[in-house]
Amino acid sequence: MHSFKTLLCALCLISSANAFAGEKPNILYIVADDLGYSDLGCYGGEVRTPNLDKLAAGGVRLTQFYNTGRCCPSRAAILTGQYPHRVGLGHMTINDLGQAGYRGVISTEAQTIAQVLQLADYRSFMSGKWHLGTPDPTQHGFEEFYGTLVSAKRFFDPSHLVRMPAQRPARRYPEGQFYATDAVTDHALDFLNLARQNNDQPWFLYLAYNAPHFPLHAPQNEIAKYKNRYHSGWDMLRTERLASMKRLGIVPANTVLSPRSHWRNYGETKTGVNPSWDSLPAERRLDLARRMAIYAAMIDRLDQQIGRVIDDLSSAGELDNTLIVFTSDNGACFEWDPFGFDIKSSNQNILHQGAMLDEMGKPGTFHSVGSGWANASNTPWRLYKHFNHEGGIASPGIVHWPQGIKVAGGTINHDPAHIIDLLPTAIAASGVRYRGNLSLPGSDLISHINQGAKQRTLYFEHQGNRAVRSGRWKLVALDDQPWELYDFSSDRTEMIDLAERYPERVRQMAAQWDTWGADNFVTPLPKDLKVPYLMPD
Repeated sequence: MHSFKTLLCALCLISSANAFAGEKPNILYIVADDLGYSDLGCYGGEVRTPNLDKLAAGGVRLTQFYNTGRCCPSRAAILTGQYPHRVGLGHMTINDLGQAGYRGVISTEAQTIAQVLQLADYRSFMSGKWHLGTPDPTQHGFEEFYGTLVSAKRFFDPSHLVRMPAQRPARRYPEGQFYATDAVTDHALDFLNLARQNNDQPWFLYLAYNAPHFPLHAPQNEIAKYKNRYHSGWDMLRTERLASMKRLGIVPANTVLSPRSHWRNYGETKTGVNPSWDSLPAERRLDLARRMAIYAAMIDRLDQQIGRVIDDLSSAGELDNTLIVFTSDNGACFEWDPFGFDIKSSNQNILHQGAMLDEMGKPGTFHSVGSGWANASNTPWRLYKHFNHEGGIASPGIVHWPQGIKVAGGTINHDPAHIIDLLPTAIAASGVRYRGNLSLPGSDLISHINQGAKQRTLYFEHQGNRAVRSGRWKLVALDDQPWELYDFSSDRTEMIDLAERYPERVRQMAAQWDTWGADNFVTPLPKDLKVPYLMPD
């Protein structure tokens, strides 16, 4: 039965690829790190993102594009087309929880997009964040790699990023002129120049940035743009963003803003609800406003670097026949409380005052943005990264491919899709015959956009948080709480729990989740799901 499912999946993808017969497109997948749902201008945010906004205006925005809720699992899902537990990365690379779905390293059974596309004569390159537990991306189909194997924690330190294969020279930067987001882009452009040395071969570039993940590091000229923007606070920002999202058509006009979300500090006993902005002392508000300014600056700089790549494609005459997908690996990061942290620990915070404010974001500092601003970044949803409520698993999704997409530029698509769809999309666009041993649970995004999506069921789990999305219904639970049921035809902000009203639907969807869990090494859940969050160098 398993072999038959694999064959059927491959035949469906080959059939889908017939729509794109002709010159094979180049493929560019761009992934941000911890970017919130509403941070981009084209999704309702105030951060300046003209390059991504332009990409959205010429392409399609997905409003229900799902991730897995955490970085390592999402990156495994993107590259293998599998639910992450199925390939051993249901948790983090530093945590082997002793079960097949939670080994902390990508399974040898998995094939990456780069490996699959080799059969269609693609050259594959990667620049950015790997984070799949193995020591060398070039052993997984990538010809060239530059970036971090884990999660880079120093944006101003070039020693934190490596070049592979080992004998390849990395760029050198003058003292004080290195910034990781720029360097990842520099090497990506180098790889594109290398790819063009043989124009007979199409290329795949996986551009996996580690911005705007903490620590909050940005050039001072970028921070200056936003230094005074966030003094009105997160409550006002959430209201402003929701209004903008409604004007843009990202969410329905009747969408109600969720209450301020709760937070919990894993590994400790702290928990609470994000406070109102006006309840905070003036000194704390100044500290927090500067944190958000640095976070916004990181996104602004990220957009500028993506603009360099888009300009390069345009100059080379490649933009129209390059399939581009942009997304984020999870929702905005709340770690670990409303005030954030300041050193490599989950429980320490420094209140910056006076001259200390202008030191924030510079080399040697280590700040996070905190749960209050993360809640705003995920407007209008509940919760954040780690969780399976919408704030954790809903990402912006921009798809741009003028020669392959048949709908008008600027179209907004409200059908559910998932990052497990990125490998099937590459297969369909390239026309390659899929020969992997694992059947693919995803589907082709381009057919999804051009022909309309069929109803599907999507599944989620991280740290015991779990969910099922099927049609208009979503079943979701926190790790230590019972199932909640929401009707997304009227309540995507997950405010009216219908579990008691529809117990049979809860039982049915929970049984579906149990079956999926057994098939994908999700269940039984490991005993110790609340492992402390570690930040290795």
